[in-house]
Amino acid sequence: MSSTAIETITSDIYATRGAFSAVASETGLNFEREAGFAVQMIQANDYMTKVAMSNRQSVVNAVTNIAAIGISLNPAKRQAYLVPRDSKVCLDISYIGLMDLAMATGSILWAQGEVVYANDSFALNGFDRPPGHNRDPFSEDRGEIRGVYVVVKTPDGDYLTETMSVKEVNDIRDRSSAWKAYIDKKKSCPWVTDWSEMAKKTVVKRAYKYWPKSDRLDNAIHYLNTEAGQGINMGEAQRAEPEGLPHLSDDGFNAGFSKLRAAIESGRKTAEGIILTMSSKYVLSESQKKHLRDVKKTEGETVEGEVA
Repeated sequence: MSSTAIETITSDIYATRGAFSAVASETGLNFEREAGFAVQMIQANDYMTKVAMSNRQSVVNAVTNIAAIGISLNPAKRQAYLVPRDSKVCLDISYIGLMDLAMATGSILWAQGEVVYANDSFALNGFDRPPGHNRDPFSEDRGEIRGVYVVVKTPDGDYLTETMSVKEVNDIRDRSSAWKAYIDKKKSCPWVTDWSEMAKKTVVKRAYKYWPKSDRLDNAIHYLNTEAGQGINMGEAQRAEPEGLPHLSDDGFNAGFSKLRAAIESGRKTAEGIILTMSSKYVLSESQKKHLRDVKKTEGETVEGEVA
C-alpha cells in the first residue's frame, strides 16, 4: 500500500485526539500510545489498510471506541486489536480484554478461562467453589477438545463458573457472520485460525451476566454485539436445555441456599447470580425449584431464565 494511504490514515487517527479525550472512560490510557498502536496495526496489514482507505470513518470510530470502552491496543496486553470486518475497520476485544475490564472495575477479583481436552480430568465442585481441572500442560497429546469454561472470584468471595461444550460453542459459531462468510466464500476468520480463543470469548460473553454489574464491561459487550458485528442471540443458547447436567444433592443445595439467604440479608448483589447459577448448572428436584421460586417471590428478585 502506498505511503500516501498510510499518511492519510495516520492523519485521520491523530485527528481523533479531541474526541478520544472527550469520551475517555479510563484515565490511564494515553492517546499518543494508542494512536501509535493503531497506526502500526493498520500499516502491518495491507488488506486492512485498503479497507481503512475505503471507509475512513470506521477508523475514527474504532479509535474513539478504545477510549470509550477503556481498553488498550498494546500488543503486550493482548486486550484488543483492530481488524477488518464487513468492509470497515473494527475494534475487536479479546476474552483477556473482557476479563481485564471486569477486574479493573472491581466486578471480580480474578478470572481464568481454559479449554478442556479429552485426556484432562475436569469436574464441577458445587456452584460456589472453583472446578477441578487436572491436566498435563506439557503433554503433546491431550486428546480432542471437549469444551471450555471460565471461573471467576467475586469481591464477596464467591466462585462463579460457566461451562460450554464444543457443541454449544459451535452452535454459537455457526450463527456468526464471520463463520458464515468462511462457509460461503472460504474467507478465513478467527473461528478457523483461533478456535480456542474465540471459544473462551464466547463463554465469557455468556458468563458475564452472572457477575456483579460493571458499566464498562456492559458497554464492551454491547459494542461487540452491535458495532463490531459479533451480535448473537445468547438467550437461545441458554434456553436450550444442555445435556448431561449433574444433579444437585440436598446437602449441596442446602449449603447453597443458606449462602443465598445470607447474601440477600446482607444486601450483597450476588443473590441473583447464585440463583441463576444453581438453576442453570444442575438438574434440580421439584422441592429445590420451589425453594428458588419462593426466594424470588418473597424477596422480589427478578430472575431471567429461572426454572419454571
